[in-house]
Amino acid sequence: MHYSVYITAPDAETAKKLGKILLEARLAACVNLFPGITSFYWWENAIQEDTECALIAKTTEDCLPALMAAVKAAHPYDCPCIVSWPISHGNPEYLQWIEENVQSSSK
Repeated sequence: MHYSVYITAPDAETAKKLGKILLEARLAACVNLFPGITSFYWWENAIQEDTECALIAKTTEDCLPALMAAVKAAHPYDCPCIVSWPISHGNPEYLQWIEENVQSSSK
């Protein structure tokens, strides 16, 4: 199974750092950055508003636990947003490319 993983970071510099960590460790085949998103959220009993950078990493199910651990270890937030959803359909060649470019535990 293939997954898209959504991660937020405080800025583009941090997002690039996180993306490179995931790629260098072969935990993601591709990471897309979306700078300049506006986030509204509850934190410490108050509504917060911040500008952040979002990342979407493409990976496999085998790599999800290590990917999440790597992000948590390098992320400046106390409680980083790291959520994933399965890719149920897609270009078969692209999905194969993801598998070929991550280091799963079954390889």
